[in-house]
Amino acid sequence: SKFVNDQWMIKNGFLNDAQEHKPWWWNIKVQKLNLSAPLILLPEVSCQKAIEILQEKGHDQAPVVAESGLILGMVTLSNILSSVQDGNVEFSDPVTKVTYDQFSKVSLEDSLGKLSCLLENDHFAIVVHEQMQCSGSGSSSTKQTVLGVLTAMDLLTFVSSNDKK
Repeated sequence: SKFVNDQWMIKNGFLNDAQEHKPWWWNIKVQKLNLSAPLILLPEVSCQKAIEILQEKGHDQAPVVAESGLILGMVTLSNILSSVQDGNVEFSDPVTKVTYDQFSKVSLEDSLGKLSCLLENDHFAIVVHEQMQCSGSGSSSTKQTVLGVLTAMDLLTFVSSNDKK
């Protein structure tokens, strides 16, 4: 069950991931990875335009973020392709029709161990930064900003290029 699964416990913040017999990089912070500025798509972008933008920029996936800053999910070229092939969407449909709304988030302060656990089940994790946003009326809310998207390849590249053996 989930409550005895260490990866699930770490992913959901119930267990400290600083345990014995972990690799040298386990407790290093996500901020040490080489994050590049993410390509972000707005929800009204069409599937056709998303394909063109992703190909032009050399990406196969991008977060979809509303102008308000709300992270709606992730769109991938393979999901657009399979959705079009299945007849579920048209190229003219907005990208939100093919957006994965189930995704994992990590912060710059999370450990590479937590990231590793997330990437065992997910193809990517979105790196977010939370900040307080205050209005003139005195009300406040928390806004998340996408800082990057990490994959297993990003983690492997870091580990192999910094191997401490």
